[in-house]
Amino acid sequence: MNAEKLIEEFVGKNLLLSLLALFVIVCILAGVRIVPQSQKYVVERLGRLRSVLGPGINFIVPFLDRVRHKVSILERQLPASTQDAITSDNVLVQVETSVFYRIIEPEKTVYRIRDVDGAISTTVAGIVRSEIGRMELDQVQANRSTLIDAVRAQVAQQVDDWGIEVTRAEILDVNLDNATRAAMLQQLNAERARRAQVTEAEGKKRAVELQAEAELYSAKQEAEARRVRADAEAYATQVVAVAIAENGLEAAQYQVALKQVEAFQQVASKQGNQTIVLPANAVEAFGDAFKMLKGR
Repeated sequence: MNAEKLIEEFVGKNLLLSLLALFVIVCILAGVRIVPQSQKYVVERLGRLRSVLGPGINFIVPFLDRVRHKVSILERQLPASTQDAITSDNVLVQVETSVFYRIIEPEKTVYRIRDVDGAISTTVAGIVRSEIGRMELDQVQANRSTLIDAVRAQVAQQVDDWGIEVTRAEILDVNLDNATRAAMLQQLNAERARRAQVTEAEGKKRAVELQAEAELYSAKQEAEARRVRADAEAYATQVVAVAIAENGLEAAQYQVALKQVEAFQQVASKQGNQTIVLPANAVEAFGDAFKMLKGR
């Protein structure tokens, strides 16, 4: 009997210690939370928000605190969506958008919004329609970067209360219906034809201007040549006049005889002239000229 009693007491004490050890282990496991780098844990105590656990090892109160939400803080991309919009010049366009975001305050996201992706998609669609409604079609095509910046800024402002940061908002494409596309193509062809005509007209105008400049330059050069010849003739006349003044009548006769000889030489040097008609006093003129040249 004593042995059995000792055994029962030993087993009872060990069981109590075992249960106590098991309880301690369970409390430790329940009170320690290791959070991955890409997540944050939202902890509630008795149904109310207690804290947000960041990456690494964290401690909570066992059985009172519970991890209700495990939220990824990685950047997310919404599926590309297409929405219709009407520009200020009443053109229907289809805009394809894509949004990237990440959750930075999980306590706001889990308690203020249920469907995050749907809410952001709806917000983006409304903002895109509003912004495009203020612009004409040509501005939408030409100022796409400005439109993207405006959409990103307004989306970021709208989702700030949800603890979300919009990292990128892109407009992937702007599509038109077939009738509008055909009208734009016709307008583009007309603009190209107009530019070609303007270019051709400018080319002709430039050619006329260059031709006029060439003619003016030629006239100026010819006038300059005439002036030079006139100056040369005036200088020669002045030299002859000085010679006559210094040497008297003989110098004048010498010049006249020299000119006659040069004239006869030019007539005789022309090709195709088989007969040369000379004045009656040509021989005497040659004789006088040679005498004067000899005397000189």
